Amino acid sequence: QCGTAATAVAGVLEEHAGVRDRYAGTGRLEPALALRLGVIGLAARASGIALDLRQVRPWAPYEALPVQCYVEAEGDVAARVSLRVRELQASCRLAAWIIERLPAGALRASLAAPLFAGAGTRTGVGLIEGWRGPVLAVLECHAEARVRHCQLHDPSWQAWPALEHAVIGNIVPDFPLINKSFNLSYSGHDL
Repeated sequence: QCGTAATAVAGVLEEHAGVRDRYAGTGRLEPALALRLGVIGLAARASGIALDLRQVRPWAPYEALPVQCYVEAEGDVAARVSLRVRELQASCRLAAWIIERLPAGALRASLAAPLFAGAGTRTGVGLIEGWRGPVLAVLECHAEARVRHCQLHDPSWQAWPALEHAVIGNIVPDFPLINKSFNLSYSGHDL
């Protein structure tokens, strides 16, 4: 059903000339500016920057999955919407691929005591491709495995300044359209 819904959304976008006309050229983020601002994730890929951590640093299970990095060159609302639909379709295919290959047996396992228990303060860093782009998590724990510090970095941080540039020269009623095409986190906590 996931793939069917994504295909239906793609069909709506393709069938409505008014939607296509409104999206095309609106809220454009030039590829050179996106690169200069350090934009990552969806906003970067919609501006021609091919970067997906699942390909750059593949970890299990991504090293065995048919992950494709989709890129659009125009950097406008149409590119961001088209890219989001293509990524949704790809996610549906990847989920189906994983489900078809699930090994037999239990789907969860008990975890042993933390490896760092009794060893002083430890820090761990995690980086994963989220739905907006790379998400960074840094976690520092005490010897008792209690969290001492946690820092999360949402890719929206790099895209907010890009949104500011993308709205320049557009009509005021297009601001919500441009804003939502970037789909940024206001708080950074809806990772």
